[in-house]
Amino acid sequence: MIRVAIADDQPLLRATLSLLVGTAPDMVAVGEAGTGDQIVELAARTGPDVVLMDVRMPYMDGLAATRRIRADPALSEVSVIILTTFDQDEYVYEALRAGASGFLLKDIPPADLLAAIRVVASGEALLAPTVTRRLIAEFTHRAAADALTARELTAVTGREREVLTLIARGLTNPQIAAHLSLSISTVKTHVRRLLSKLDVHDRAQLVIVAYETGLVTAVKKSR
Repeated sequence: MIRVAIADDQPLLRATLSLLVGTAPDMVAVGEAGTGDQIVELAARTGPDVVLMDVRMPYMDGLAATRRIRADPALSEVSVIILTTFDQDEYVYEALRAGASGFLLKDIPPADLLAAIRVVASGEALLAPTVTRRLIAEFTHRAAADALTARELTAVTGREREVLTLIARGLTNPQIAAHLSLSISTVKTHVRRLLSKLDVHDRAQLVIVAYETGLVTAVKKSR
């Protein structure tokens, strides 16, 4: 059963999302919060698998709340999906750097939202890999001054670098297995080792590392 916590400053939307989650046979809503500090407290108290996080909330916004949750060792298994009405690229990049596992607009169809929750809860794939890859590539240079570009890849093997590069390009585990002529179980092992060696939470954070270390670079488009 996937445990979902919901954070949004609009009571009607919170209630709607809770009802939607309740319609899924494999999910349960464990609580709602209207501010960033409230969702941090709720997450610590209930230990959800996934948090649906609004960006703009009073007292503490969704990005700050995401950073607080991701910084708590007791909440290391919690994944965050940012929900917003603002289709702005900066939010996507900052949300991922804050530790979010996905970013969705609030007008997403209900069935797609439930599917996104399942994807993030499984940890097997990055949400909207083509979009996220494009945005990270575009905005990595904006954070170059304070990015963790010093993060070393010296502990990462050559094969793991290949896997990391393909993750950053948006490939799924089966696609990586086919590309490198490996079994899916071997690819999963490489992914687990990358997560451990690079001390990151999920595939979204692996993509960030791949770009910020320069292992993968943005492709310049001709205008």
